[in-house]
Amino acid sequence: MTSLVSARGVSKRFGSIRAVDNVSFEIEGGKILGLIGPNGAGKTTLLKALLGLTDCDGQLSVMGLDPFKQRKELMQNICFIADVAVLPRWMKVSQLLNYVEAVHPNFSRHRAEELLTHTKILRNSKVRQLSKGMVTQLHLSIIMSIDAKLLVLDEPTLGLDIIFRKEFYANLLNDYFDEERTILITTHQVEEIENLLTDIMFINDGKILLDSPMESLADTYTEVAASGDAADRARGLGPIAENQMFGKSVMLFEGVNREQLQEFGELRTPSVADLFVAKIMEARK
Repeated sequence: MTSLVSARGVSKRFGSIRAVDNVSFEIEGGKILGLIGPNGAGKTTLLKALLGLTDCDGQLSVMGLDPFKQRKELMQNICFIADVAVLPRWMKVSQLLNYVEAVHPNFSRHRAEELLTHTKILRNSKVRQLSKGMVTQLHLSIIMSIDAKLLVLDEPTLGLDIIFRKEFYANLLNDYFDEERTILITTHQVEEIENLLTDIMFINDGKILLDSPMESLADTYTEVAASGDAADRARGLGPIAENQMFGKSVMLFEGVNREQLQEFGELRTPSVADLFVAKIMEARK
């Protein structure tokens, strides 16, 4: 599989603060990658570097292009939705479609019109008259009508209710994603997207804590719910995290064979949210 994004020793400083700290990774084409991290972890700075919006140290290639020197060419094959969908509030929907059609060579007006028929958005409505959910629907309809290889979503459903969030991701999968496209998502609502992801990356304090295919997590991480003597013996294997739940100790292990853990209690694969918290707490020790 060809790498769509390649990063080698990428760093970005803002004064004395290192927002991105010597990270290296590959993103293959045809993947849905979740970039997960707390506020201030470096997610947005890293996305801006990928989009050529901020410079950085190290080597960074996106679709074989330098995002800083070849940004105009690169942006013909990238779509981006920020955490707040910013569209010109004074424009009518029809005018917005006219504008995108005029400036973007890979935009399909027919496709956008077709997608909008499944919403309540009127063509003569101004953007400022639309609800936040409708603005996001409009933005997504435009994005999905652009033939791009990489879609970058930075907290795309922030502030939307659960119905709009579910519809957003369903439309994304059913009407946009295919093996020729790659989607990079950042979100704090990890539980809602983990079943969509093919790959996961955790970032904190500018450092990559985890970079893994989703299918590999079950082979690497295991949770054990144990009590009494069994819990004491399980601790001897060095869990990376431990919590109390319903009178039992729930321990998370990394790289320990499941057969070794079966005797201590009930086993399960941790959720992405639980694994994320554990990796963050481990990094802070």
